[in-house]
Amino acid sequence: MAAAPSAIDEFLEQEQNKELLRFTTAGSVDDGKSTLIGRLLYDSKGVYEDQIASVKKASVNRSAGPIDFSLLTDGLKAEREQGITIDVAYRYFTTPKRKFIIADTPGHEQYTRNMATGASTAQLAIVLVDARKGVLPQSRRHAFIASLLAIPQVVVAVNKMDLVDYSEEVFNRICGDFREFARDLHLSNVYFIPISALEGDNVVTQSARTPWYHGGTLLHLLETAPIEMNYGEDMRFPVQYVVRPTLDFRGYAGQVASGTIRQGDRVMVLPSGRTSKVKSIVTFDGDLDEASVPQSVTVCLEDEIDISRGDMLVRPSRMPHVSRRFEATIVWMATQAMELDRPYLVKHTSKQVRANITQLRHRVNINDLSKIEANKLELNEIGVVSIETHQPLFFDAYRKNRGTGAFIIIDPVSNLTVAAGMISERVDREDRRTSMLSGVEFERSRLTAAERWERAGHQPVTIWLTARTEVAYLLERELFDRGCMVHVLADDVESHLLPELAKMSSAAGLITICTISSDSEGERERARELVGFEQFVDIDPQSLSSKDADAKDQITRILETRGFVRPDGRGLGGDGI
Repeated sequence: MAAAPSAIDEFLEQEQNKELLRFTTAGSVDDGKSTLIGRLLYDSKGVYEDQIASVKKASVNRSAGPIDFSLLTDGLKAEREQGITIDVAYRYFTTPKRKFIIADTPGHEQYTRNMATGASTAQLAIVLVDARKGVLPQSRRHAFIASLLAIPQVVVAVNKMDLVDYSEEVFNRICGDFREFARDLHLSNVYFIPISALEGDNVVTQSARTPWYHGGTLLHLLETAPIEMNYGEDMRFPVQYVVRPTLDFRGYAGQVASGTIRQGDRVMVLPSGRTSKVKSIVTFDGDLDEASVPQSVTVCLEDEIDISRGDMLVRPSRMPHVSRRFEATIVWMATQAMELDRPYLVKHTSKQVRANITQLRHRVNINDLSKIEANKLELNEIGVVSIETHQPLFFDAYRKNRGTGAFIIIDPVSNLTVAAGMISERVDREDRRTSMLSGVEFERSRLTAAERWERAGHQPVTIWLTARTEVAYLLERELFDRGCMVHVLADDVESHLLPELAKMSSAAGLITICTISSDSEGERERARELVGFEQFVDIDPQSLSSKDADAKDQITRILETRGFVRPDGRGLGGDGI
C-alpha cells in the first residue's frame, strides 16, 4: 500500500500550487519605499527572527516603530550610510493566499535605469507618493516607465498620511493630480490607497484613522489583484541551443516566449521559411503533449531542417513581423550619450545582431509627456528612435507581446548594456515613398516576408547577371518549371531603375534575374544595398561556361548551394512539385 502523504508533503504541494505575483515599488526619493516593503514583510510575518534581530541591532532610530523597516531591504553598506536605495533589492514572501516577489527600486533620478530593470518582469507596480509633497517629477517618471513596460496594474500608495493628520482632502487632491497626469498613459487599472508605512496604517491591517477610506488594505489588494502578464497568444519559440547528443537525436532547446506549442503542430522556422511538424516536446522529467509560456523545453521536428541559435519557431498562420527596421521607445542607461549611426548590438530574444540607431524621432519630457526635438539621449532619458539591424528580427509590438517586443542595446566595445527598448511598430524609411516608375505613392504590404516564403516555396533572391541575356531566360524557364515565382529584368528597362525594381520584387517574394549588356558598378552596389546582402547573388560572367545551357546549370547549382532552391523541387518553404 502506498504511504499516506505527510503533513509536510501536503504543505509543500500547497505552497507549490500557490499563485505568484511579481510587483515593484517606485517613487521619488524618501517617499518611503523601503520602509513600506519592510513593514509589509514584518506585519505579514515574512521575516525570520534572526533577520529581525540583526535589523534591531543595526537600527539607529526606533522612536517610531519597533525597528527601522528600511533596513530589511537596503542591504548595501552605502545604502544604509546614505539612507537611500541604490540597487534593486528583490525580496520573497508568502501569505496563505499567494507568493510574492518584490523588486524594491531606487528613487533617485540617476538610478532610473535600475527602476526600469526591476519593473521589466512586474505584473503590478506600487508608485509611492509623499502626502506632504504630492506628485513629483520622479513619481511621474516612474508612472511613465510603468506605462511603457505595459504593467497592467498600478497602485498609487499615498504614504506618510500620519504627517498630514490623515487628511481626506490631501488624499483626494493627490489622486486628482495623478489621474490628470496618467490620463494619456494607457494604464489599465489604477488603485489609490492612503497609508502610513511607518505606523502600519492600511498596509496589512485596516486603519481606524482613515474612516473616510472604504477600500481594502495594500496586502488585500496584492492578494486579490488579477495576475496578468502580456506574453501574447501567438506561439513564439526562440531557439537558444541545438541539442545533438547522438546521431539519432536532434532537438531545439529554448523557452516558450508566448502562446502554446503542441505535439503535432505545424510550425514554420524563421528566417528560412521551412515548415515541419512537432514530433515531440522533451523535458528532463519526460515528454509533454504541450508547453506554454514560460516553460523551457526541447522541441524535436519530424523533418531535418537547418536551425541554429536565434531562429524562431512560429505558426505559419500567425506570423510575427519580420523586418530589419522598426520603431521603439528606449530608456538610455549609459553615461556616454547615444550617438546616431554608431554601431551597436541589439539582443532580442535569443538573437544578437549588429544594428544602428538611424533616427531619434523625439525625446520625452516626462513632466508633461511632451515631445522634445533632440539629437542625442543622455543617461536615464527616454526617447523614440528608429533602428535598423543588419539581419531581420522576428518581433511583435511590445504592448501585444512583452516577450518578443522587448530588447536591449549593447555597446560592442565595452559589452555594457546601454539601453532597454520596447518595440512600438514596424518602420522603414522607405515604408512610404514615391515610385521612380510612375510617380505613384505606394505602401509596404502588411504581409510578412515569411508568409510569402511559405506561399511561394522559396526565399526572394536577386541574381545580377551581366551580358548573358539568353542564359537569364533559360534560368527563368528552369526555375519556373520547378514552381518558383521568377522573372527577368533585361535591357528593355533603364539600368538606373533596376535597383528600385529589384527592391520591389524582393519585397514581393520573387526571384529576380537582372541582366544588362554592360556592367554598372554603381547600379549593382545600389541594388545589393536595397535588396540586402543576404538576398543578392552576384554572378561573375568570366566564371560561366560559354555554352548557355551549361552556364544556366552553373547558376542553378549556386542557388542550390546557397539554399535558395532545392535540387528536388521548389524551394526552402515548399513541398516540391
